[in-house]
Amino acid sequence: MTAQTPPVPPFRDPQLPIAKRIDDLLQRLTPDERIAFLHQFAPAVDRLGVAAFRTGQEALHGVAWMGPATVFPQAVGLGATWNEDLVRRVGEAVSTEVRAMRARDERVGLNVWSPTVNLLRHPLWGRNEEGYSEDPALTSAIATAYTRGLRGDHPTYWRTAPVLKHWLAHNNETDRSETSSSVRPRVLHEYDLRAFRSTVEAGAVAGVMPAYNLVNGRPNHVSPYLAEQLRTWTDEPLLVCSDAGAPSNLVDSEHYFDSHEEATAASLRAGVDSFTDHGTDSSTMTGRIRGALDRGLLTAEDIDEAVRRQLSVRFRLGEFDPGADPYADTKDFDTPAHRALAREAAEQAIVLLKNEGGLLPLAEDTRIAVVGLLADECKLDWYSGTLIHRSTPLEGLYDRFGAERVTFAEGVDRVRLRTAGGMYLAVPESGDTADAVRGAEGALDPALLAGRTDLPPLTTDATGTELALVDWGEGVLTFRAPDGRYLSVAEDGRVRAAADQPGGWVVQETFRLEPHENGHLLRHTGTGRYVTVAADGVKVADGNPEVFELVVAQSGEEAVAEAAVGADVVVVVAGNDPHINGRETEDRTTLALPAHQERLLRAARAANPNTVLVLVSAYPYAVDPVELPAALWTAHGGQAAGTALARVLAGDVSPAGRLPQTWYASDADLPDLLDYDVVGGRQTYLYFEGEPLFPFGHGLSYGEFAYENLDARVERGDGGEDGLTVSFTVTNTGAVTADEVAQLYVRAVDPSVPRPRRELAGHRRVTLAPGAATELTFRLPLSVLEFWDVAHGTPRLEPGSYEVLAGASSEDIRLRTTVEVEGEPLAPRPVRERGLDAADFDEQRGTEIVDRTKVSGDAVTPLGGASGELIFNGCDFGPGVTGMSVEVAGGGSVEFSLVGGPVLAALTLDTPTGDPYAYTTLHAAVSAAGVHDVHLTLRGPLRLARVGFSG
Repeated sequence: MTAQTPPVPPFRDPQLPIAKRIDDLLQRLTPDERIAFLHQFAPAVDRLGVAAFRTGQEALHGVAWMGPATVFPQAVGLGATWNEDLVRRVGEAVSTEVRAMRARDERVGLNVWSPTVNLLRHPLWGRNEEGYSEDPALTSAIATAYTRGLRGDHPTYWRTAPVLKHWLAHNNETDRSETSSSVRPRVLHEYDLRAFRSTVEAGAVAGVMPAYNLVNGRPNHVSPYLAEQLRTWTDEPLLVCSDAGAPSNLVDSEHYFDSHEEATAASLRAGVDSFTDHGTDSSTMTGRIRGALDRGLLTAEDIDEAVRRQLSVRFRLGEFDPGADPYADTKDFDTPAHRALAREAAEQAIVLLKNEGGLLPLAEDTRIAVVGLLADECKLDWYSGTLIHRSTPLEGLYDRFGAERVTFAEGVDRVRLRTAGGMYLAVPESGDTADAVRGAEGALDPALLAGRTDLPPLTTDATGTELALVDWGEGVLTFRAPDGRYLSVAEDGRVRAAADQPGGWVVQETFRLEPHENGHLLRHTGTGRYVTVAADGVKVADGNPEVFELVVAQSGEEAVAEAAVGADVVVVVAGNDPHINGRETEDRTTLALPAHQERLLRAARAANPNTVLVLVSAYPYAVDPVELPAALWTAHGGQAAGTALARVLAGDVSPAGRLPQTWYASDADLPDLLDYDVVGGRQTYLYFEGEPLFPFGHGLSYGEFAYENLDARVERGDGGEDGLTVSFTVTNTGAVTADEVAQLYVRAVDPSVPRPRRELAGHRRVTLAPGAATELTFRLPLSVLEFWDVAHGTPRLEPGSYEVLAGASSEDIRLRTTVEVEGEPLAPRPVRERGLDAADFDEQRGTEIVDRTKVSGDAVTPLGGASGELIFNGCDFGPGVTGMSVEVAGGGSVEFSLVGGPVLAALTLDTPTGDPYAYTTLHAAVSAAGVHDVHLTLRGPLRLARVGFSG
């Protein structure tokens, strides 16, 4: 007899709808297997032939953490290209390399945690490098392009499954797992949600990752907006993956819940589907889930829903259809096309900030001095892969102009460190020890990579070793040995010349010199310990710190001036190291360029007035370019950064990058880092009323462009809805082929509420030969003119005049016209019927929004328990009210008045509620009729949730 072939289970039948296949597989899993799927590292189910799966593969600008890969410009650099087609192609290349790498290393995951769509609201945010722009429309356009590239274009199967980071209103690293972003409804709907929403609605997003912070007093990992907003934007299942360690933070650092079982249950019910916690060990999290089930805090249905969403991603990735997955055999990795694309992206990301007197582009026979701390660097960041190819500015200029025409001075200070006993720190010979590049072998968690201990520790001798000293700002120093290795401290506490670059989750290559008696103590920042000299070598320890004298052999300024004086042009390459003074876990404290680099810039300028400043940085600087004829900015540009820069300086490519965020002139222009109210705080180009150093959208060209024939009209679209159609012509009136980034802005002429000064509605990057012209047409929904009406909790299109502006930046407006739009006027608040939710204010002073309950809703409280004010405009009391009520918790009072009038009622909570969520209702008699602006004064540590009116 012939054995029968077992029937194919329905979950492996590609002809069935995915939903039916998921249901079939789900019912085959045991309760324990389902729970196990909720951890980042889901185990295999061998009896069903289901493989292990992990969520999370970093791929922000190339495959990260898993070894060598193509490295593209940082995300903020991709944002500076203003080029969706380019960014889509970058996404395709990255996801193709993810697939190719997974074919040889199963640790590489297909659920990619990219892109970051947090808006670059504040330029001191440590993770500025990870976002695309301060503008939600530009951010969404670039993010949508990247996710489409990551996803692929097959109708059923996805090349990779992108997850957007970090939900929501997350722009500070300082105390990030404890601070709350106070986000009023207008900012929430008009700003923070917009970048996520438009990208999700585009259809190439698999899910989101909540951020570490709290919003309005409630942790993002229990955010009601996951259900109320995110999952209403698409019919597709969206996978919500927690950030690393964030589930434990709900108890350990945020103290929001009393037990981990409560916290885990609350986050799962709120919409988190996959828990990233305790590394590869899932036992702690699965134990918490079982505990929550046992306590009745969760149901089996809650778990099933989360498992369904995870399985949906796995089915779309083709895991269960290896024969049908069109991406299963992808092998393209580090191809010539990928290398060319990396160079193209780096070229398009370069922004020409200033170019006076025609200094740029450089002539072929120019003698160039390239100087500065980043002149011979190709820096990587925390979310970079390991370089296969490398091009520094110096190398790029050598290749383009010839080494004989290029001189170089790094600008480091050459120093020795003398001990109190008269000896000097010395770097021993390392013998035949092989060089090692951090992360070259790949790691699921690079934070766990240890420093090298195979090299001899530093010693002391009579002559010592001359070290290259760099002050990266705020007294943070690095020391580099002559062989190029940085002084570093490994787990054994020894100081060695061991690192190829500063890096790691906790950087072990930075130090501080602290004045002490007649010398300095040398403190290692990674451990906080001081360097000491012992019989068995140099190490860090808690006691017996060595007192050092810093002996300078040559200052950086001397070397720079010497190189600059003999050149036709000096190129000063300045900027940041992405692991120092501004990165994940660490915000910047100032916009200022570090003093060491300012000194180098001044030395170059004094020696040679033909000085070009090239800023290579992850964020803006406040560098006054008045005395400089030319300046450029680029983010860290990946593997082809140097080649790209050289081609732009030579004029092989006309620069056309545009600033994706405002460059402010000084720290005084900045709001507090934790002030998330872009409307009330007049933040970003949308509301900022000062004069920026360089405006949003700024960027010059070697070409010249004329704008003509602006036409704007409201017309009925094919779908029967009115839209705004705008067209204008751009002509290259210059002598070189060049790209232009044409930008379209709109503004309400006479709004009833504060509106943006102007707001990006569209953009187009076009390439034009000399004399060529193109007509650009934009068809926009009228929703681009809406604002969030807090009085009625809905988007509002006001009737009236709207200005349409076209130009080369947000401030370089070349054309403008006005259109008349029909809409619905803003009506008074029907407070007699609806009352007032406290968070729906029009203006506030001295308050913050907090959580009304741990599940949903908002309340308002005075900052620090002092006093604060709320204004509600246009409150319609109808024929009259005779009473009012307030829902409050805590302790204190609420004073009610009509703006410009006396206090009409004071409602005091005489006996404070011990529980901040235990609300009570207070009543008072008041008399008001007609339409008035309402003024509330809050005093003391109370929470106001709602005001009602009666009579």
